[in-house]
Amino acid sequence: MAGLGMAALGAWVPCRRWSKAAVFGFHRGLTALLAGKPEGTPLWLPACRQKTSVSFLSRPDLPNLAYKKLKGKSPGVIFIPGYISNMNGTKALAIEEFCKSLGHAYIRFDYSGVGNSDGNLQECTVGRWRKDVLSIIDDLAEGPQVKKEVEMKGVWAMPSRYSEDGIYHIQYSFIKEAEHHCLFHSPIPVNCPIRLLHGMKDDIVPWHTSIQVADRVVSTDVDVILRKHSDHRMKEKADIQLLVYTIDDLIDKLSTVVN
Repeated sequence: MAGLGMAALGAWVPCRRWSKAAVFGFHRGLTALLAGKPEGTPLWLPACRQKTSVSFLSRPDLPNLAYKKLKGKSPGVIFIPGYISNMNGTKALAIEEFCKSLGHAYIRFDYSGVGNSDGNLQECTVGRWRKDVLSIIDDLAEGPQVKKEVEMKGVWAMPSRYSEDGIYHIQYSFIKEAEHHCLFHSPIPVNCPIRLLHGMKDDIVPWHTSIQVADRVVSTDVDVILRKHSDHRMKEKADIQLLVYTIDDLIDKLSTVVN
């Protein structure tokens, strides 16, 4: 999910390999905020409650975090507040309305010690607020952040309409080992004739992947054949015919070369 927050503290917002990119809005810096406050003025912000109910994320040994979660499609957005700003600010609410209008998921929350969240602001640090952000990502966000759950359980339950029970159970060890066989980081050392057949309705492997493969292989004899209405399995009669014709053509080509 994408996160929106402040420029002043943007450096500490976590970026995880499976996560989407974080997007930060503008907020006046911490120094500017503190400079405008007379010495001895308490650093606190009154709790601002909306008419709608607020949910709380319970955390062992850490303050409970107040949040609002809007369900919707991916990619979702997480609003990361500025220094002692709460989740009921103008930007947070405007982005919520925007996400709601498009049907995208959205989360806004209060840091510990701020707004409706538990905790004492005077005891808060950047490190503690970083933990708040990680808690929101790990415990509330849905989507690419499932990596932590997969690591803990040792298996990824991947929904699939191609499975009889609607789900594939993929071992985490299988996923980790597969990382050693990624091909797109360098040229692919295959120098024979290559034919790539791909259905454009493939919802598992995007057809653009075949274009990438064709670009990375060192062979100069590469064709990409796209079937506009074929899916991931390409098992319809017309798909099978195309596959057979393609193999037959390759056999003729290679036989000519050998002879």
